[in-house]
Formats: sequence, structure tokens, C-alpha cells
Amino acid sequence: MTSGWMRRTARTVAAAAAVGVLLAPTAVGWPAAATPLPPTPVTDHCPYRVGTPPAVDTSEVVAPGARTPTALPVPSPAVGGDRLAACGVVADPAAGPLPAGLTSAGWLIADLDNGRVVAAKDPHGRYRPASTIKLLLALVALRDLDLGSVVEPTVEDWSTEGDSCGMGPRGHYTVRDLITGLLMVSGNDCANALSRELGGHDVTLTKMNALANDLGAHDTRAATPSGLDAPGMSSSPYDLALIFRNAMGNSTFREMIALSTFRFPGYPARPDIPGDKPHPAYDMYTSNRLLLDGYPGALGGKTGYTDDARKTFVGAAQRNGRTVLIVQMYGLSVEGDMYWDQAKSMLEYGFGAPATTSVGALINPAAATSRPDTSPPTTPTTTAAPNAGHNTRTAGSGADHSTSMRVLVGLIAALAAVGLLIAGLRLFGRR
Repeated sequence: MTSGWMRRTARTVAAAAAVGVLLAPTAVGWPAAATPLPPTPVTDHCPYRVGTPPAVDTSEVVAPGARTPTALPVPSPAVGGDRLAACGVVADPAAGPLPAGLTSAGWLIADLDNGRVVAAKDPHGRYRPASTIKLLLALVALRDLDLGSVVEPTVEDWSTEGDSCGMGPRGHYTVRDLITGLLMVSGNDCANALSRELGGHDVTLTKMNALANDLGAHDTRAATPSGLDAPGMSSSPYDLALIFRNAMGNSTFREMIALSTFRFPGYPARPDIPGDKPHPAYDMYTSNRLLLDGYPGALGGKTGYTDDARKTFVGAAQRNGRTVLIVQMYGLSVEGDMYWDQAKSMLEYGFGAPATTSVGALINPAAATSRPDTSPPTTPTTTAAPNAGHNTRTAGSGADHSTSMRVLVGLIAALAAVGLLIAGLRLFGRR
């Protein structure tokens, strides 16, 4: 796969997005359904509470000798409120009828500003995020890298599978260029380069997963920085809403995600290709149709697609002082019911619901707790008192007792010091 081909692919995708054409499946694009597809699975019986839907290809086959990742623990109580523990539709009838034709197995509608969840379906169901996981990568890069730093790509960058920003050999790109391309066209070449700048694949995943945990996104595990399917990959509608809401609090991210076009740098002619010419900078167009179609108040969003994840999207729009956030996971486009139309109907429902509607809440990072410990429970150490049958202390209560003794000794020492000070002052006064 040559960089020239990747460059042309990026331009073709951008041009197609600009005129509303949906292309054939890619690692992150949104393909149209040539024929009607099966309906979205019913989730009321919680089929995805612990793990993601079955894979349809070999992308998650564990390599020989490698261990299959264990399932993430299921937090109890549910993060965001008891009602969000449900796996079917969670809604307030007072908000009116739900949008028709939503094909996503899991979805969520929330108020981005106050965190109220307006309605949801299988909010904590585990689904593959596809390229929406790039939100975590973008946040880590914005936190840890200098936006002005210049990066020269490697062959691994411009040869990465899937959608591309169009990086090429001997090109020079700032971290700002890479994060912008990551968010606008879901460039896996940009994801690979950012991952290298952050310390490599494994270090980057550790940082992404630590951030997810800090945010309280306990259904989420990044298995690749780009969102390409791999064993253990997981997220949920609730988690993507948490992550996106946090990201929108970053002014640089908010600026980048709102761009409909961006001038992406080019690179020199390749000496290894006879007759190759310089590859000039080009105008990159976002893959977010809400922005390109001029949906009123669109603030931006992130798309994703793989064969296993199906369509995913998280985004927001603002109207009349309200900001509505939506998440779609494991969805489909069917004839006469395109995914973007479903996104618009979800936003309209959010804007139309009473401002006080709430079936749960998106927690703030300060309220997030660590994932439940999966290690075996340990037996407390006990110290037998003289009457062991009636007065047994655990190690914890013994620690409390010794702490009390230390406090008492400290108070006595402080009183003694005060006494000495008073005596000294009296002696000084007699001089």
C-alpha cells in the first residue's frame, strides 16, 4: 500500500463526504446498506452487560500463546444512577414519544451542560467503539504533547490499515495537525504517529485506559489507539458520553472537533518512485455529516465503523441555550433510514424534552471511583484478646487503637511544650 494511494483515498473520502456520498466499508467510514439488514437485536435481556457482541471476522482472534483478555467487572451500583442499570429503553414518558427507527443496539441522549441523561437504551451495554475511541487518544495527546512539536512519519504510519490523513515520507506535521486529522477524518496514520510520540503502542494504551478509569468510564478498554478491533476492546453509550463531555471542556479539542475543513500539510516527491511529484497540502473535510450538512447548532462529533463494531457516533449540538449530546453504538443504515437521520431525530428529541427530564446523570470526574478490584479477597489478620470468643480485633481496629495512642502521646507532648514556653517567658520577664 503506497502513500500516494493513501493520499488519494483520503481525498476521495473527503470529496465523497462533501457531496453526501457514502462509500464502501472501510475501517472507520459509514457504508450504506445495499440491501435491507436484520433488525437491531433486542437488549432487554442484557446480552451485552459483560461482553461485546460476537465478532463477525477474525480481528479479535488471540495470537498463539497470548491470553484472552478477561471481561471488565460490572460496577454495582450502576454508574450514573440505578435506572441506568437497565438494558432496555430507559425514558420518561413525559418527554414524549421516542424517535422511531433507531437501529442502534445501544444509544444515549443527554444534556451536555448539566449531565442529565434524558433517555437511553442499554446505556452500560458493552460494544466496540471503533474510531470513537480516538477521543481518548486525542485527550491524552492534548494533555501530554506539545501542539507545536514537529513529527516526521515512519513507513508504519503511512501504511497503517484503514482511513488516512495522507501522511507521507519526509513530510513534517505538527502534533496539532495530527490531532486535527485524527478527529476530522479518523486518520489511522495520525493515530499511529501520535501513539509513537506518546511512548509507543503499549504505553499509549495504558494512558488511554488510565484516563478512562479516572473519568469513571468503567465499561471502556482501549485495545488499539485507533479503534481497529482487537481482543478486549470495549466501551458503552454511557462511557462515550462521559468521555465526549469531558473532551468538550477542553477549548482546543472543542475548536478542532468543530472544524468542517482543514488544510493538511503535504510531503515531497518520493525518490523511490520514478517520476513522482511533490504532494501538496490539501483541504481535508470532516467525516461528520451534521457539520457538513449544516445541522443547526452542530458543535462536532466523532464517527466510527468496523465490521464488528458496526456504526458508532458521538456528538453534540446547541440550540436556545441547551446543548444536547448523543451516542449511537452498534447501529445500521437501512434503506430509507440512514444513520445521520437517526442522529438528527435523537437531537430533536433531546431539544424537545423538558429541561428537567432525567433518568440518570453523567458523573463528574471528581466523583469517579476506580474499577472494582478483581483480585481474590484477603482474610483479615486477627489478634486474640484475653477473651477471644467475645473480643476479637481485626488488623484494622488494632490500627485505629494505635493511632489513638499516638494522638494522645502527641497531645501530652504539646502540653509539655506549652508549659516550658510559659516558664521561659516568666523567666525572661524577671530579667
